[in-house]
Amino acid sequence: MTTLLRTASAGSIDFMAAQYTSDYLASLRAGVERFEKAFEWWMETQSETDATFLPGLVPSTFTKDGADPTEVRLRELAVSEAAGIAAKAVAVTGSYLMVQGLPQPVDPIFNWRNITQPKAFLTPGEVRAACASIRGRLESLELDTAMHDQGDLPAFAPSAFHPVIWTAAAPYWTIHRYRVAVREAGEALNLHWKERLGRAGVQDTDFWGQTLATEPPQSGKPRLRWPGPDNDNTVKAMREGLVGLAKGLNLAVRNVATHSRDEYSEQNGMERLAAYSHLARLLDQCVVERHSDDEEPA
Repeated sequence: MTTLLRTASAGSIDFMAAQYTSDYLASLRAGVERFEKAFEWWMETQSETDATFLPGLVPSTFTKDGADPTEVRLRELAVSEAAGIAAKAVAVTGSYLMVQGLPQPVDPIFNWRNITQPKAFLTPGEVRAACASIRGRLESLELDTAMHDQGDLPAFAPSAFHPVIWTAAAPYWTIHRYRVAVREAGEALNLHWKERLGRAGVQDTDFWGQTLATEPPQSGKPRLRWPGPDNDNTVKAMREGLVGLAKGLNLAVRNVATHSRDEYSEQNGMERLAAYSHLARLLDQCVVERHSDDEEPA
């Protein structure tokens, strides 16, 4: 069983440097160092399995003969406690492990106890290597943050996008699967409003065309209406524009991200998520209008 360490791309450094302060990055690095010390302290009670002996079928470590169970447990708890803080550094740096046979990337710090399991897919060496890589990446981020602080570049981070958008995109964005992050964000916004308006069975593009239509709501087809007087030119523009924006993003962004297999660059992904975040915030300002025969869901 092989593993591949995934770290943040060079392009990711720019937005992360703008997102985090030097003090925060330094505290994360200190947390990783604390985890490493606790891990090595616990490893003094362990014997490592030969890496060539049934890899992936037996634990990577065994408790040494004669080790005091109470002491082993004490040191194990110290590692678990340190992992709680250090694991945040994995998400910040994108330093996950891709494990052969597993569909999702693995956080090597959060899953450190896997090395004691019967079918361990991590080894102590891989945990150590991951920690060293994370520390190096954090040091690099601290330097980049200092450079950003000296310049006049505006701070911009995807975590500030609309909650519906970022919550759906974050698990994939942090492992640099930008196309999938965009697809999940688009689907999340569609699902969010379909559930709120009770229209789960409608095809996505038709849903937006009907929901943002300028004519009055029909029975079973509530509308999202930009607030304001009907004779106001800006209000008219917003109502007509929202139809095109929502349908256009679904057709030109969400559908393309779903059917394509080409990966996006971070910049391309960021621009698409920003467009969806803007749409999501505009929709939040709309008023729900229902036909007189319809009851508002509880």
